[in-house]
Amino acid sequence: MTPRFAVRMVVLAGLALLSWATPAMAEKRVALVIGNNDYRNIPTLQKAVNDARAMGDALRQLGFTVMAAENQTRKGFTETLLAFDQVVEPGDTTFVFFAGHGFEIGGENYLLPTDVAAASAGQEELVRDGAMAAERLISRLQKRGARTSIFVFDACRNNPFERTGTRALAGGGGLAAMTPPEGVFVVFSAGAKQTALDRLSNDDTNPNSVFTRNFVRELAKPGLNLVQIAKRTQFDVRDMTANVKHLQTPAYYDQIVGDVVLNGAPVVPGSERAIAVVPQQQQPQTQLAALPPVNPGSKLLAPDSTNAPIASFSRHNGGWTVVISIADPALAISWRMGESGDFKDTGFLDTLDPRTRRRLPSPSFEMASDAPAATLQVRYVDVNGETQGPFPIRFDPQAALVRDQRKILDLTSTSWLSFREFNGLLVYYTHLVSYRCAIRELRVGIDTGVPDKVIKLPACNQRDPVAIPNDAQTYLKLPPSTRSVSVELTFQDGSISEIKSFRR
Repeated sequence: MTPRFAVRMVVLAGLALLSWATPAMAEKRVALVIGNNDYRNIPTLQKAVNDARAMGDALRQLGFTVMAAENQTRKGFTETLLAFDQVVEPGDTTFVFFAGHGFEIGGENYLLPTDVAAASAGQEELVRDGAMAAERLISRLQKRGARTSIFVFDACRNNPFERTGTRALAGGGGLAAMTPPEGVFVVFSAGAKQTALDRLSNDDTNPNSVFTRNFVRELAKPGLNLVQIAKRTQFDVRDMTANVKHLQTPAYYDQIVGDVVLNGAPVVPGSERAIAVVPQQQQPQTQLAALPPVNPGSKLLAPDSTNAPIASFSRHNGGWTVVISIADPALAISWRMGESGDFKDTGFLDTLDPRTRRRLPSPSFEMASDAPAATLQVRYVDVNGETQGPFPIRFDPQAALVRDQRKILDLTSTSWLSFREFNGLLVYYTHLVSYRCAIRELRVGIDTGVPDKVIKLPACNQRDPVAIPNDAQTYLKLPPSTRSVSVELTFQDGSISEIKSFRR
């Protein structure tokens, strides 16, 4: 009998927006399953990936289109969530499953990516900065307008940061109980202070944990609502683990008004309180790769050529700088805005291109600050003297500004905040105000690694985006005893930055 590092915590979030009188048909069913085994700095897991695959198979049988990802780093985790965000639409039924390590700090639960740093006593910030807050995932899908959201978090209940010769990071008692909002159903695979079993004994060859094998089986049975699935799983898991003298009793918390049935009609026909979410038979069953989303506009290939130029746009006080990149050697580059008009040469640099032994054509040109959205046409002269193109490149000034400022923020993350003592202790966020066009929400935390205070930023000014309005607030007054400030950005595309901590 081997206690499993990864205990199952299941959060079934059902937004109670369905009709009581008649079964409702969701717009579509989409699911995200993530399994993390290969941790670099904390103990690896054995069955998390298997459990994610098993859950994905079960969800496909229920009509879900499944996006799958394995062994996600913090960056990969963020990109995968963003990719999933883009397929979720209002009215959808969504299911998110995470299998891997989790950890509780100060009453907050965190899902750990594979590159989370090893931490010891007093280094909680390392975990917060490198992890994903579980509660934020719930609110994230609620904001997307999903009709019913089901979260399955496979989280570790023992302490993955225990190491010989060091004081362990506090939190070995397990994940903190979650108080769900109305419309949310929460299940833990083991009760408080309990450890979930990976297997019943060394002879147990089942590829899945005790909890997952039972939960997946109950999930597939027709007519069961979420409470019935949870209670049947609870009974089966407790019965199986008791036979090997281990106490494991899954717990659940129900804040859903009415019932949610994922597979067919309710067991009790005619129940007015049952909500049947019937699988769509036409829903695609193929698995989607959880790849980073395409960033349209900043680099667009013409569809008819693998050697088409790509362009990047950067904004400055005088207007736009457009930088063209061409794989082939070029003798000249020209461009125009729109489908008609004369092409303008970009000119030449005082540099020889070693490939052609001629002056290198300038790869950049300028556009006015008020240049409208348009399709740029770019062409070039190759080494044979033949004109290639024109190639269309879409220019969206608003999207290009957001991308440009996001890139700057990523490269200058150590400058987001700065401390200053002037008639007291101040923390300035001037840098973030300058590049606010890329930011949807700014949160800070005072002497805590959980940013819990929203800072209002001035509206983006497309005409002069970097300029700071005269009446803008650019600092916070802090108590003299303040030692640190944490910051988290939600960008305009919905992605969330890592939590950065700044110390005096």
